[in-house]
Amino acid sequence: MEPRIQYAKTSDGVSIAFWTLGEGPALVASHSFPWTHIELEWRMPTYRNFYERLAARTRLIRYDARGAGCSQRDVTGFSLEALEMDLDAVADRLQLDRFTLWTYANACAMGIRYAARNPERVSRLVLMGPFGRGSEVNDSPIGRAVRALRDSGTDWNTLSEALTRVSFGFDVPDAEIRIWAAMLRECVYEEQAVAMFRAVEAFDVTDDLEQVQAPTLVFPNPFAPWPSPEFVRGVAARIPDARFTSLSRTPGLSVFEDFEAAERWASVITDFVLEGENNPPPDVPSGTAIILFADIADSTGLTERLGDAAFREKARALDGALRGVVRENGGTPVEGKLLGDGVLAVFTSARQAIEAALACGSAGDCAGLPLHLGLHAGDVIREENNVYGGAVNIAARISALSAPGEVLVSDTLRGLARTSAGVSFEDRGERELKGVGEPVRVWAVVASPRLQSSEPARQGGG
Repeated sequence: MEPRIQYAKTSDGVSIAFWTLGEGPALVASHSFPWTHIELEWRMPTYRNFYERLAARTRLIRYDARGAGCSQRDVTGFSLEALEMDLDAVADRLQLDRFTLWTYANACAMGIRYAARNPERVSRLVLMGPFGRGSEVNDSPIGRAVRALRDSGTDWNTLSEALTRVSFGFDVPDAEIRIWAAMLRECVYEEQAVAMFRAVEAFDVTDDLEQVQAPTLVFPNPFAPWPSPEFVRGVAARIPDARFTSLSRTPGLSVFEDFEAAERWASVITDFVLEGENNPPPDVPSGTAIILFADIADSTGLTERLGDAAFREKARALDGALRGVVRENGGTPVEGKLLGDGVLAVFTSARQAIEAALACGSAGDCAGLPLHLGLHAGDVIREENNVYGGAVNIAARISALSAPGEVLVSDTLRGLARTSAGVSFEDRGERELKGVGEPVRVWAVVASPRLQSSEPARQGGG
């Protein structure tokens, strides 16, 4: 399933596009700008395969920097402080306390600065092709050539191909250069591209290198001749807990064909992210909790119509999407064994639980697998990564009463949410629930226009 593009707002009001994929320790990826476009990359088979490999063992979060890709385009300030705001906006939006940060090429300066200044947040750091000062790159023969081209006043088509040739090297086949140049023109407008290249000249994180506390993996950029492996090794030597390695490409294949190399690189990065971790499951709160139960409606009928293999593939993809929605809204998916084709999650906020349930309903509809959705609040018992208790059973029974795509809640949950959730409720009366001694009054959630239209309008190109 293609990741859903979402938006986070920076402290200076810029909309930053991102998507998430997979489960596990958070891995936040910031690519080289201006070659960054999270929607276009997903359409490219090698990129998609690479991301899926990373997401098989991590929770991959990929975002576009300001001024490029699917993020807001009409900005021209690209200081390190501005780029740090982009990362902060995404991490705050997803409520990430700790994460591995992976930065690439000129984004590495931001990664180094951010890790040095936020040691409590960056657990590990991955740097591909880093440098300490932008002037070190721009004073090289290649850098001087880039600067001359940038200031030449030539047309954007010619300039984009020339910049691509200089940036990626003169031994790259013309066909591959044309693809990269076309991608550059899709990623960014000329004004922003020129402003980005100029901003890099002012980057200087040499004093930050020795302040990085996170374990750091450093390797040269396999796509570009500069910075050279020797130069990158020198950068790694100044980071206290860094290791240097190399990522090789398959001779004779372009990056758009080299699936084997992409799989090797994904393995190296995920091994580093997971190194030393036992990957304990998320802590599920004991005591009182808000319980969400989501179950695929008519899974037997869907299996008969789609076939078992096709249904299972769609259900697995939806399961990952639903767990992502739960986390984005402050909840915790329960990893223990469940009956049926459902997701069980717990929350500490009634408002967030309702917003998550509505978003799960939309995800199910989009996947062609409508959901029964139920919410209740009560005491839970934690045992071996699952939750138990009468409150869980009530949430499941309420879910079974709902129409496909509808969110039903108990009277208890409505009492907690009616002043804070920004929704209204329709009374569906008292209902007898199997295994519950007394009838339970249930209510249908009616979303406000804000929640019904929660996807921000896309700004810029794409």
